[in-house]
Amino acid sequence: MSDFITQFQFVFLESERYQMILQGLFATLEITLFAVLIGIALGTVVASVRSSYDKNYEELKKRGGPGFIALSIANGICKLYLTVIRGTPVVVQLLIAYFIIFASSTNDIPVAIFAFGINSGAYVAEIIRAGIMSIDNGQFEAGRSLGFTYIQTMIYIIIPQMIKNVLPALCNEFIVLIKETSVAGYIGITDLTKAGDLIRGRTFTAFLPLIGVATIYLVLVVLLTWLVGKLERRLRVNER
Repeated sequence: MSDFITQFQFVFLESERYQMILQGLFATLEITLFAVLIGIALGTVVASVRSSYDKNYEELKKRGGPGFIALSIANGICKLYLTVIRGTPVVVQLLIAYFIIFASSTNDIPVAIFAFGINSGAYVAEIIRAGIMSIDNGQFEAGRSLGFTYIQTMIYIIIPQMIKNVLPALCNEFIVLIKETSVAGYIGITDLTKAGDLIRGRTFTAFLPLIGVATIYLVLVVLLTWLVGKLERRLRVNER
């Protein structure tokens, strides 16, 4: 036990190396929070385009005209975005964003937020689209019988029901994103994983820094999973 305490003091307390862990944790949470906000905003737009095209394809095709052409082009762009982002590793997207798209940038945190946000948006889009498509078509008909336009039906009838269905899945996307940000060190960001690795390199001790980082990730995931579980139970109670 005394050996463990001595080792712990050497690894984390000496030279105040624990501050690297705290700074890395803050960077991880900052990237995750803003990336998931970008992902939700982008995913909502993409899901709206995709679901509008799928649900109104036959009707719009009969009418034809600029509206059908514009929606078809937008749907094609969204499908290309989903294919590219979901078909390539997030670390490659991060490197492309840092070394190609924002090669002149000196601030790596916003670049990481952008890259992870774009990546998350593709998965959020499919979550939201699935939520919209799961709503019975009778709900759309009810909106039209009330004199609502398609957009009004979406805003006042479909989206409130959809949010309840997809909220747990969106929370799980947040949990997944926390772990995905562990590759941010590839572009020089001292996130939680990178901080543990830097301590390992300075102390020549791998066990405590890496186990400590893994423990922090585990605590975060367990806490968020517990909160998602409470949210799901509350939603089920409200449905009754």
